[in-house]
Amino acid sequence: MGTPQCADRNAAAAVPTRSLSLPNALPADYQPTPEGGLSSEAAAALAAAGKANQHSAEPGKTVSQIVRTNLFTPFNLLNFALAFCLALVGSWRNMLFLGVVFSNTLIGTLQALRARRMLNKLRLLQEKPCHPIRDGTERSCPPSELVLGDLVVFRAGDQIPADAIVRSGSCAADESLLTGESDPISRGEGDWLMSGSFLTEGRVVAQLAAVGDDCYAARLMGEARQIRSPRSELMSDLNRLVSWISRLLVPLGLLLFCKSHFLLHTPVGQAVPETVAAMIGMIPEGLILLSSVALLAGVVKLGRRKTLVQELFGIETLSRADVLCLDKTGTLTTGEMTLERMVPVDVDEAALRAAAARFLSAFEAGTGTLKALAAAVEPGKEAPTATLPFSSARKKSAAAFCDGTVLILGAPSFVLEQVPELVGEASSQGFRVLALAEAAGTLEGESIPPVKRLLGFFLLRDTLRPAAADTLAWFRAEGVSVRIMSGDDPRTVAAVARRLGLPDADKTVDCGKLSDEELAAARDQVIFGRLTPDRKRLLVQALKADGHSVAMTGDGVNDIPALKTADCSIAIAGGAEATEHASQLVLLNGDFNSLPAVVAEGRRVIGNITRTAALFLVKTLYSAVLSVLLLFLPLHYPFQPIQLTLISALSVGCPSFFLALEPTHERAKGRFLRRVVLRAAPGALAVSCCAIACILTNRSGTPYELSSTMAALSAGIIGLVNLILTCRPFTPLRVGVCSVMCAAFAAAVVFLPQVFFLYTRELTAQSWVTLAIITACGVALLLAATRIAKRWDESPSFLPSFARKALRGKTNSVEKE
Repeated sequence: MGTPQCADRNAAAAVPTRSLSLPNALPADYQPTPEGGLSSEAAAALAAAGKANQHSAEPGKTVSQIVRTNLFTPFNLLNFALAFCLALVGSWRNMLFLGVVFSNTLIGTLQALRARRMLNKLRLLQEKPCHPIRDGTERSCPPSELVLGDLVVFRAGDQIPADAIVRSGSCAADESLLTGESDPISRGEGDWLMSGSFLTEGRVVAQLAAVGDDCYAARLMGEARQIRSPRSELMSDLNRLVSWISRLLVPLGLLLFCKSHFLLHTPVGQAVPETVAAMIGMIPEGLILLSSVALLAGVVKLGRRKTLVQELFGIETLSRADVLCLDKTGTLTTGEMTLERMVPVDVDEAALRAAAARFLSAFEAGTGTLKALAAAVEPGKEAPTATLPFSSARKKSAAAFCDGTVLILGAPSFVLEQVPELVGEASSQGFRVLALAEAAGTLEGESIPPVKRLLGFFLLRDTLRPAAADTLAWFRAEGVSVRIMSGDDPRTVAAVARRLGLPDADKTVDCGKLSDEELAAARDQVIFGRLTPDRKRLLVQALKADGHSVAMTGDGVNDIPALKTADCSIAIAGGAEATEHASQLVLLNGDFNSLPAVVAEGRRVIGNITRTAALFLVKTLYSAVLSVLLLFLPLHYPFQPIQLTLISALSVGCPSFFLALEPTHERAKGRFLRRVVLRAAPGALAVSCCAIACILTNRSGTPYELSSTMAALSAGIIGLVNLILTCRPFTPLRVGVCSVMCAAFAAAVVFLPQVFFLYTRELTAQSWVTLAIITACGVALLLAATRIAKRWDESPSFLPSFARKALRGKTNSVEKE
């Protein structure tokens, strides 16, 4: 094993640490490692010095961090403070809401811990062992345990985990994940093997020259981190909602207490529970928890489907995608080729087969092309005298034999001086054409003797993924348009698209002939051929600029900038490890056909969060409306904290956790906050009007306790009616949930009225009639407002023009905020 000389690379300067160009010189501090490899002690010392192959990635939360995150939330702290105020005045029964707080915290913590265990298991399954030479023997260890200077044995099929320099042996390396070039590159002693590339044939021993964050792939990933990842609309809207409530809550609570105690002369023992009830009502205590639990449940469910969710809100962004950008190789096709036909020219088919078998005896079937030929023609056993591996520059390979015959296999335009028309016709039909020719002489270096005769052609095709056509049809049916991005000839890509039944497969564009401006203008095309890695990102940006939500799949390091630019990034396992780290979702089974199940899970999660969030906001909105109105009206707040706990638990909290698990297939559309506020507003309006009407009876002589009871009963009934409306269309689960909640509310009113400060036995017949009239009017108002809100959600054009302008202005101000 010799010391690498790097041939003509020595003339170049040492590779800068932050350079994003492929290295072409030895590092300045390079020292050859002895042939026996590092000792165990030396490897341990290098690892302790921070020279292990470990990347600075954001670590997952520890158990203690998860517990603290779920326990010490702003709303939990506020709830504890309110409970302390109730304890000071001895209102112990009204502290029942703490049970909801603790149960929410427990559920959120357990679900986060469950998701953490699932993710750790999946990440462990991702790691593939490496084979360093330590203490003179070959060992096996995870890539993260390699250190700078390790000698590592790489064989055909292995992925390079860190930048290395070949010390002995030769190989062909597939660098398509780095450069987009699909043809293998010959590598020998002194050549670089870049992290993220694969060996397609050969065996080498290479010394690691850059590890961890200093690797080329890691540095490219670091550049991609500077690209601002798209924000989660769900998280942004929830944070905005929490911000608004936080600003309003404490000042409004203080004003309500001062008004009740100092202006209405209410005793402290009554004023504190009234104020606490108003403040608790405005806290959507389960909304944030429910969103997190629903997303984490989606993480666990997708984990069982061998999909690793690395960013929680990647589930949301995928559910909103209306454009899916795909690569051909590895996504729609398996990356393998199939020999469709042999076309003999100067010999018969038997002689062509014999020549192919002889050629295959000279090479390992490491590439897709050679594998396809070897599957149709059994390789011979004759040993060659010399070989010339395939390279992207030559576009051909050759083998010489002892009888002076040289067989040449490669692209027709690189093997032959004149290319027959057959080649062009086959290429237009999507075939990859290889020519096998014969020459006489020997191979000297890279010099090949002239062709003596053309033996024939091999017509190969990409092997389609099973059910890929069904997967594309599913996306079309779901309103998601597809763009295919590839570095291949657009005719070849279009032929694959036609085989898959993709509409508009003839809408092709050769990106190699377009400027950046012309490419952006051609974004409505379907097939993009000869697309370089740098321009994938440009195309994604152009699609996003048109208002599309873009999801993109990729498997190469060269895909990282475009993946980071897309709204949702999906890595196909089996490609570059750096790409998997940079993506929001990783399909661990490497199967594109599993993507519909992932999209369906995302839609289920987001659709149910939207539905149930509206239930939570009903209580928040009517509590806020009542609090603001009662600041200016000489009336008491109508509810007690324990009454709101009952109403919230049965009309919001309990049903929400069942509804959040329901399936839904609708693509997430529109602004999250706008949709949930529209859905919550009718219920909030109805409860507010009924509560004011009930408490006004106190002005006509009805005792406050009875007015409060009427308000609570009315709010509970309207809340349950709103739940029933939310559950439409009905399913057996939804009917069951609504029935159980209604029965539970009736049982609480009949059997436990004193627990919840419901003085139902003291209500007179006139009071019951008044309550029935008020509640009936509230239900009618709820139905009418729900119909209007639904029409507005579907199309605001039915509103008067001045209303549309006012609402548009308000929406714009919210967006700026």
